[in-house]
Amino acid sequence: MALDDHPRPSVTADVVTFTLSDDNLQVLLVRRRDPPYEGAWAIPGGFVDIDEGLEEAALRELAEETGLQVVYIEQLHAFGDPRRDPRGRVITVAYLALARAPESPPRAGDDASQAKWWPADTLPPLAFDHDVIIACALMRLRHELAYAPVESTVVSVLLPDGFTLSELQRAYEGVLGEKLKKRSFRRRILSANVIEDTGEVRTVAGRPAKLHRFRSDAMAETKDRRQFP
Repeated sequence: MALDDHPRPSVTADVVTFTLSDDNLQVLLVRRRDPPYEGAWAIPGGFVDIDEGLEEAALRELAEETGLQVVYIEQLHAFGDPRRDPRGRVITVAYLALARAPESPPRAGDDASQAKWWPADTLPPLAFDHDVIIACALMRLRHELAYAPVESTVVSVLLPDGFTLSELQRAYEGVLGEKLKKRSFRRRILSANVIEDTGEVRTVAGRPAKLHRFRSDAMAETKDRRQFP
């Protein structure tokens, strides 16, 4: 059977971008300028051009709609419910991305009238099936953080180069959405041998605290999937 004998659905690429701000996990959303769902909040994304790759389209749409560049991205899942888009048959390939804590608000552009970071546990009503996509991304992120063979490396891209063990624990708690026992957490992290002492200290609450970083060999898998060094 010839290719022309088959209907051709449209393909979009959407990006669920997380960051940590004040130890809280946040999601980047844009307000749609055009129909359908005009004025509604959505994750950044758009149609894939005929001559570009899926990840290329995802990063392009993210930059056009928010001005943001990410430090980590991975393909999440394809969503293809025939009724997910009122314009017709549209399949989306979603990506999970991570960004450093923002120094300035995101800049809306293209067909987004506004761009904003939202707390991951307090999201507004969303366009399309983007609530399902975000839930899937959050599940993936938490699963990778809790069960990845080289644990902690995902959260490393959300932290500065030097961090205290308390800052690392708060980052874990921000992503997982739950409090962790200090002694158990530190025993687990230190036994995993994925961090090392930098030899530097920072004064915290009047007391010196050692700074740590992730070991370069433990970071190999995560670095392979980074978009930017």
